[in-house]
Amino acid sequence: MQVRFLGAAGEVTGSKHYIEGMVAGKHRRFIVDYGMFQGGRESDEKNLEALPVEPSSIDFILLTHAHIDHSGLLPRICSQGFTGPIYATAATLDLLKILLADSAHLQLADLQRAERRQKLGKWKGDLPQVLYTTEQALACLAQIKVVDYHESFTPCPGIQAVFHNAGHILGSAIIDLTIEDDASGKKERLVFSGDLGVTNRPLMPNPEKVDGADVLFIESTYGDRLHKSLEETEIELIDVISNTMKHGGNVIMPAFAVGRTQEVLFLLMNLVRLKKLPRLNVFIDSPMATAATHLTEKFFSSLDEDAQEAITWHKNNPEDFSLRFVADVEESKALNKIHGGAIIISASGMCEAGRIVHHLTWNLPHKKNAVIITGFQAFGTLGRKLVDKLPEVRIMGKEVRVNASVHTIGGLSAHADQAGLLDWVKGFKSAPKKIFVVHGEINAAENFANVLRDELSHEHIIIPKRGELYPC
Repeated sequence: MQVRFLGAAGEVTGSKHYIEGMVAGKHRRFIVDYGMFQGGRESDEKNLEALPVEPSSIDFILLTHAHIDHSGLLPRICSQGFTGPIYATAATLDLLKILLADSAHLQLADLQRAERRQKLGKWKGDLPQVLYTTEQALACLAQIKVVDYHESFTPCPGIQAVFHNAGHILGSAIIDLTIEDDASGKKERLVFSGDLGVTNRPLMPNPEKVDGADVLFIESTYGDRLHKSLEETEIELIDVISNTMKHGGNVIMPAFAVGRTQEVLFLLMNLVRLKKLPRLNVFIDSPMATAATHLTEKFFSSLDEDAQEAITWHKNNPEDFSLRFVADVEESKALNKIHGGAIIISASGMCEAGRIVHHLTWNLPHKKNAVIITGFQAFGTLGRKLVDKLPEVRIMGKEVRVNASVHTIGGLSAHADQAGLLDWVKGFKSAPKKIFVVHGEINAAENFANVLRDELSHEHIIIPKRGELYPC
């Protein structure tokens, strides 16, 4: 078997691993994840690149989870001729119904905005391209085959697959493949970590351990750092919110609509429940986040105990935690007339599109306000520029002064840190013969690769580059 890395190699977005080889007497081709690149015009160009083979020749796709950097180009490959099954969990399918339609809507909105600016002579360069339509986004869902955690299935003769809970977001999976070698009859085990969640954090259960692999593909988003403890994270969050409310400001929290918004929401609920924060006025301003939050309640039994307790408490004490889901655009615009006392959680998580850009435009210029960054910000995104403390940022073609305080609270990440990743790898009974370190910017990937060599004496560790081909 051979693997070609089409994304998330030396970078975080665009996760795509293309694998081919002889299996049970036939040449097979399949892909693990088919994600969208995010962040700047270079990402737009990457999203338009063609596969190295005809989409119609792909046998199947395995999907770790629903986040757009892992799933966002599925409608495109389906519209280009891929007709095979896409294997995913039930929660992932439900989330894709929300995420992919929203992605298509945002692409069309970006094009229409650019066309308006072009007519006014305010647009330079090529217009953005729509990668797929809403109809194509919804059509690809018909190809999804739902599988449960721990259910062994056969995507094609000679390959057995199992999904384990990755603890990252609802439905997130570690993919565990056993492939029969065509020449020798020996079996080889390939394990794809997907995005691994954080141990002992609100909302999701801990990532499940896997006992072995011949070839491991492991993420390294935070492979070069450690998260703060949950207690430290709570103290920092309480401090920022309390001080901002005391000075009559608003707190703006860009958050990924799926996973991060719900985790932040339940964490705030719990802090109020425990009387560590006073009564709060919280607005969820993202149709997608609203839908995902309601979906989270549908999968109530799969949440951890703290999240279940927070949801139950809020249902019994709605007056102690004012929560409003913002429905339409006019109501969203009205939030910008609130001059203090509001916590606005909005998407997109990297501040590249959606309603969050409007809230930042209105709130960044005022010193009394605060912005809390709750997750990873890819290089080139507006969110990354805020993290890097730029004094001025460009939003929707205009320069906006950053006078509000910006706080990066890394402990809220849904990705395991270096210690968490290392602990997960230590769960293997014997060292993998080969490890590919993926889904991390180069410094993070190199740092984690060195830790694997030093701590576990693993030798065959590779940090692939996009487009490279390796035997596996």
